[in-house]
Amino acid sequence: MRIKALFAASVAVAAATFGLSACAVDHSGQSSEKPTIRLGYQSFPSGDLIVKNNKWLEEALPDYNIKWTKFDSGADVNTAFIAKELDFGALGSSPVARGLSAPLNIPYKVAFVLDVAGDNEALVARDGAGVNSIADLRGKRIATPFASTAHYSLLAALAQNGLSPSDVQLIDLQPQAILAAWERGDIAAAYSWLPTLDQLRKTGKDLITSRQLAKDGKPTLDLAAVSDDFSTAHPEVVDIWRKQQARALNVIKDDPQAAAKAIAAEVGLSPEDVAGQLKQGVYLTPAEVASPEWLGSDGAPGNIAANLQSASQFLADQKQIPETAPLQTFKDAIYTKGLPDVIVK
Repeated sequence: MRIKALFAASVAVAAATFGLSACAVDHSGQSSEKPTIRLGYQSFPSGDLIVKNNKWLEEALPDYNIKWTKFDSGADVNTAFIAKELDFGALGSSPVARGLSAPLNIPYKVAFVLDVAGDNEALVARDGAGVNSIADLRGKRIATPFASTAHYSLLAALAQNGLSPSDVQLIDLQPQAILAAWERGDIAAAYSWLPTLDQLRKTGKDLITSRQLAKDGKPTLDLAAVSDDFSTAHPEVVDIWRKQQARALNVIKDDPQAAAKAIAAEVGLSPEDVAGQLKQGVYLTPAEVASPEWLGSDGAPGNIAANLQSASQFLADQKQIPETAPLQTFKDAIYTKGLPDVIVK
């Protein structure tokens, strides 16, 4: 009942905040007659920010207005998709698994892998909090953005060490609010991501990173989703959007200085700081994105479907959702149209 109530509340908030819209391409709020493509982004280092900073979509899609909106977490991106106010959105694998499962059943598909979480997401203990291991967190206040990949990873880390959510005090905070609570001494630990994570590390220490959890069978990813309405009506735009995302991955690999400079301009950090952050994540090549291990090829969804189903099962086991969705639900939610040709060529 609590989950249903939360879902109903989220839809009500979404409707009040965004206004429910029936069409995938928005014509409102623009000075020109061109239709608008609405993209939701987050401030973690990724190719998405390179595409935004270089205005590649504006160049590639001159017949459209391009509208970028910043979100603090995947839960907020899900809410915007529910309200039909996004065509594309960047969010973690845990929010996607939740979004594709009941009761949300969001009509969107995974269209790209932005990155695989490595040391760019971590559980950090604050200096002076008396925490030297995950076991020491019993009874302590731990902050993380609920319904995020960090939340999923935190629960996995606790379970590995024989702790349940009820053994600690979980606090739902967005990254910037985590930093403020940390500086006040209100929390003992936090599971978060870059760039906030590096701020926490200045006065704290890593207990475990998402790279370590991935080795233990609990990988998390940053993904990009496209609404079903939009991909059905505008598959050619999805192709162009994916080509720009692939282009950004190539820049991260081939010209990391240019990648760092573009991302730095978007997140308000120095290129040197961003360059260090990029080394902490795992960025696939376009060919890897379209491989069987990840998205797969046209008509043959890749292993990412099993990854999402595993995340859904974990969320169900933790009573975060009523029950896990079947594997076919996640296979059907991988947008493989045109792969690998669209992004590899």
